[in-house]
Amino acid sequence: MNLFLLARRQLLARPLHSALNLLLLALGIATISLLLLFSRQLEDKLLHTAAGIDLVVGAKGSPLQLILSSVYHADIPTGNIAKAEADKLARHPLVASSIPLALGDNLQGFRIVGTTPDYLQLYGAKLAQGRPWQVSMEAVLGAKVAQRSGLKLGEEFASSHGLAAGGPLHDDNRYQVVGILAPSGSILDELVLTDLQSVWDMHEHHASEDDAEDGKPRDITALLIRYKTPLAILALPRQINAETALQAASPAMEAMRLLNILGFGLDALRAFAAVLIFSAALSLFVALYGNLRERRYDLAVMRLLGSSRWRLFASVLLEGLLLAAAGAALGLLLGHGAAEAIGRAGLTPGLNLTGLIWLKEEAALLLLALLVGVLAALLPAIHAWRTDIAALLSER
Repeated sequence: MNLFLLARRQLLARPLHSALNLLLLALGIATISLLLLFSRQLEDKLLHTAAGIDLVVGAKGSPLQLILSSVYHADIPTGNIAKAEADKLARHPLVASSIPLALGDNLQGFRIVGTTPDYLQLYGAKLAQGRPWQVSMEAVLGAKVAQRSGLKLGEEFASSHGLAAGGPLHDDNRYQVVGILAPSGSILDELVLTDLQSVWDMHEHHASEDDAEDGKPRDITALLIRYKTPLAILALPRQINAETALQAASPAMEAMRLLNILGFGLDALRAFAAVLIFSAALSLFVALYGNLRERRYDLAVMRLLGSSRWRLFASVLLEGLLLAAAGAALGLLLGHGAAEAIGRAGLTPGLNLTGLIWLKEEAALLLLALLVGVLAALLPAIHAWRTDIAALLSER
């Protein structure tokens, strides 16, 4: 009988012990795999969404809140700023281009963003149907918005006040769908885009005399800026923060800050997964060692029948490797399956989490599992190699 069949039969001889060890190791591997998928896709999403945006200018407050609300659309804005002041900043010699954003309403929880067509170009968006907005109260839906809302070209909808679903409806002034974006994997998939004038017309009755022109509000939420020269990296944010009533924040810096904050929680989960893997290794060692003691007479007979010490050593070591390999395979399957299920269930808003990708770090995770199997089986394998035939048979 070859070593593989021998090792497999020994594992199947104690199915409950083998299944428990397999499950314990698989849970540890699955947890780490899921964390790797989540952290990598989150990092890619944060960096991709902020690409092309060097600086965000908005109302004074938390820089992280400004970035989350204006770039990732995941928080409440710090306030509004005057459009005239934003226009003045857009003409600054160090500014190559700028994109205004105006927030305030939503469609079934999806944010309605007043902006310019440059916002579409920022993410390379393409229309699946229709055309871009041209006048006030025309709207272009992101791919996910269109799918969830069921709205079609030419249909009208009323927005809800505020950035979360459930606010009072603006039923007296309705948007018309003129375009639907193709899926892009960007933040645009989850936005309703329209003209700045639409937002101003919708909230005209909220305007103050200082912020209005001809009775119409002229406030925006934020200004997305692209630098003209590298010199602007140091000069422009400092100038804005020190000399104006506005706030300037770097998406790159705040994204890294956010990842560092999330990293503490992810580290705790990684530590938990490490404990699971260590427990699996210990359990596997105990199982193999106990199994070895029960089989010591069988091993002695095998020696009498011509099996070498190395064959016995290899058979026990192979048991640990087979169990570890099966645990790793099951763990990776569970981790990827969980990631895909979480993504499809929409439990990670703004992040299209998927388990249908393979990370190179998971190869190291597979090797880790195999190493755990080898280390757990090493001492029992050494005991098998040292089997004393005469001493064991004399005990019978």
